[in-house]
Amino acid sequence: MHDLVFHGGGGFKHSEVYNMPTWMRLFHIQKISEFNKKQNEEAEKAYKKPTTSKKTLGPNVNPSSTYNF
Repeated sequence: MHDLVFHGGGGFKHSEVYNMPTWMRLFHIQKISEFNKKQNEEAEKAYKKPTTSKKTLGPNVNPSSTYNF
C-alpha cells in the first residue's frame, strides 16, 4: 500500500516528499495553494451569481380565436 500525497489527479509518495529538497516542496505547496485559491474564487462567483427567475407562462394562444362562443 502506498501513502500518497494527492493534488488533483496526481500525487507523490510520502517517501518522495520526505526526500524532496525543501525548495521543491515549497514550490509545490505554493502552486497547490494558488490552485486552491483560484478554485475557491470560481466557486464563490458561481455561488453568488444571481439566478434569473423566469415566470412560468401559459401557452401563447388567444382563447377568443380558439373557442367559438
